[in-house]
Amino acid sequence: MDTKIDAASLRAMQAPLKESYRNAPDAATITLKAHGEIDDVKIACKVETGRAIMEAGLHPATGGSGAELCSGDMLLEALVACAGVTLKAVATALDINLTKGVIRAEGDLDFRGTLGVAKDAPVGFRAIRLAFDVESEAPQEKLDTLLKLTERYCVVFQTLNVKPELTATLKNGG
Repeated sequence: MDTKIDAASLRAMQAPLKESYRNAPDAATITLKAHGEIDDVKIACKVETGRAIMEAGLHPATGGSGAELCSGDMLLEALVACAGVTLKAVATALDINLTKGVIRAEGDLDFRGTLGVAKDAPVGFRAIRLAFDVESEAPQEKLDTLLKLTERYCVVFQTLNVKPELTATLKNGG
């Protein structure tokens, strides 16, 4: 059974890490990795999640069957997961008791861009909305701070908000 973590426990868990990162900033930089392999028959990619292998494919709006996961959905799911964990961690650190929390993300895509139908249509999300529905007895000013800090410290939110340096390579025969 999981034990509820309070602000003091969270600080105690994170204190040695924070101290280590202050003393050796390079130790705070790690490389997360993902691995996938394309299917040799259908238009799909099998991605290892660490817990299971998920199969991503085309969204039905681009000709997919809907049987495989859509990577756009997976991006929104990653945002919801990261924002939810961050919200809970920040609430814990601020001693804000959340009796309920629901996180939703939705994004607008114009599939004309993805399918090359219209050159002026963007490829990718043109808007993403992240919403939190919480129940708490905390005053609104503390909840406003909770949202501000959740946005600030959510890795996926910030990655989408401040475009990282991106590179792509293709190697033949690998």
